[in-house]
Amino acid sequence: GLSRRFPRGRGRRIARGARKRQATERAMDIDLLNPDVKEERAKHKLKRMIQSPNSFFMDVKCPGCLQITTVYSHAQTVVLCGNCNVMLCQPTGGLARLTEGCSFRRKVE
Repeated sequence: GLSRRFPRGRGRRIARGARKRQATERAMDIDLLNPDVKEERAKHKLKRMIQSPNSFFMDVKCPGCLQITTVYSHAQTVVLCGNCNVMLCQPTGGLARLTEGCSFRRKVE
């Protein structure tokens, strides 16, 4: 009988909604205009305030002949020097590992 006419919870919801709510002002825990550089770098590339990739191109200098070769940071193949056939980097699961003695610098767009 009664359960069909008055479903559970409906009366309670109306009573709770009628309550007045107090407006409270609280300070933010973080500064959204000036995010910490280290924290932004640690975030996922899509969750940063401004999306940016983790990968980059770099100029790698061969330790033997000092020739400069452009290499992708996440290269998936072994990169050899075009002049003396020395291995410049070898692939890993993520970032490519540079050979000892190779110096590099990020390419600027």
